[in-house]
Amino acid sequence: MTQILLLLVGLVLLIFGGNGLLKSSVSISLKLSIPKIIVGMTVVSFATSLPELVVSLKAALAGSPDLALGNVVGSNAANIGLVLGVTLLFGSMEVTSSFYKIDWPVMMVASLLLLGFLYFDGVLSRVEGGVLVFVMIAFLWWLLKMQSGPAVVDELPSDDELLSIPMTFLYLLAGGVGLWLGSEWLVEAAVTIAEDLGVSDRVIGLTVVSIGTSIPELAASIIAKIKKEKAISLGNLIGSNIFNIMSVLGITAIVSPITVKDQGFITNDLFFMTFIAFVLLPLVFAPSKMKLSWKEGFVLLSIYGAFVYKVIL
Repeated sequence: MTQILLLLVGLVLLIFGGNGLLKSSVSISLKLSIPKIIVGMTVVSFATSLPELVVSLKAALAGSPDLALGNVVGSNAANIGLVLGVTLLFGSMEVTSSFYKIDWPVMMVASLLLLGFLYFDGVLSRVEGGVLVFVMIAFLWWLLKMQSGPAVVDELPSDDELLSIPMTFLYLLAGGVGLWLGSEWLVEAAVTIAEDLGVSDRVIGLTVVSIGTSIPELAASIIAKIKKEKAISLGNLIGSNIFNIMSVLGITAIVSPITVKDQGFITNDLFFMTFIAFVLLPLVFAPSKMKLSWKEGFVLLSIYGAFVYKVIL
């Protein structure tokens, strides 16, 4: 019971810590008169991936590489299968042309790169992590040059106001402490729960941890749909998935190479993550071209449910 409470508190601290760093980093960027398109493509995207990055780094350094990998693979699957699936049940979503021109192809490249790196030797080395980070930097540079950022990465939050210097510092400090404590408690609790239940770090990472870090996006999307406001876009979710693979796992592997312990990642999970990314393309074009409805949402939720069922059993 204590470990479950510790895990929940860790998740809450991660969520609030990430939000604190996001608000402070955006405020600092705006004070420095950095163009919003650059802030959206770099600062915001990186800040919103910080919870996953901190958890994966902590898990890898603590000797739990499967938890680090499961956090990202599970989060990417949950972003599309759970967050997008549930959001579509509350209303349809228009899809822009950037989906098939930029978003989807880059997500597939990132997914296939990760699959290829891990499939043959089960190790994501420092060199391979460096390749992922380099590709991410090259991608961002290209986006900046083409000025296509908002279609691919997270947009600026609606409350991107300029904070006072004391408030900016307070958010920065509170966010950093929240991320640090949250990751410490979350990883510690997740590993202990896995041991107590006799399940692997892979299972905990793919389910509890990854779903937990996806809850803010899910809640925000549902509330926005109910209020008939703009919900999280498909580009936001795909941008998050791209950053998770290239930045989170890339940086984690550079700091501490990830060696897969549970072969389920290679025989099942990575293929599923790539499959659910791929299946978005036909869903966008059929039956309604460039539009996703509750029907597609039900399909995505069903696929995700089957994945979780297979992982648990």
